[in-house]
Amino acid sequence: MPNTNWVQLKSLQLGRYAEYYAKMEFASYGCDVYTSEVDDHGIDFIVKDKNDRFSEIQVKYLRGTGYVFMQKSKFDITNKNLYVALLIFEDGRMPDFFLIPSQAWEVPNEVFVDGNYDKPGQKSAPEWGINISKKNYSILEIFKFEDTINDFLL
Repeated sequence: MPNTNWVQLKSLQLGRYAEYYAKMEFASYGCDVYTSEVDDHGIDFIVKDKNDRFSEIQVKYLRGTGYVFMQKSKFDITNKNLYVALLIFEDGRMPDFFLIPSQAWEVPNEVFVDGNYDKPGQKSAPEWGINISKKNYSILEIFKFEDTINDFLL
């Protein structure tokens, strides 16, 4: 059993663990996993399923609740083969793992955020965000990896 005292890990270490964890989960379902040497396009790895289809995976993680995002310039929600692998870490237990298709942002809500930042004085680049709180955590349930992986592989 791995150490689940996540607070002991630095941000870079936890991010690396999240990426490896996601890769191992896909591999355990018979997928081939391909990693690029450079992550300059917002894609952490490619998955090839048993039907020889390829999907692009962007890994994000949170310690408990909070907000993570992908720049719109690197995350095209019209790409039907693009997914976010979201891992949520809570001390003392293995992470919750969600597989979210890019289409989840087509109709933004309190979890799947459309950040345009087009008002004067706003300096951030446009982004697609994931806003996780205890109140809205249940919205993610339909994307739990163990429930979505079978549909992903069809």
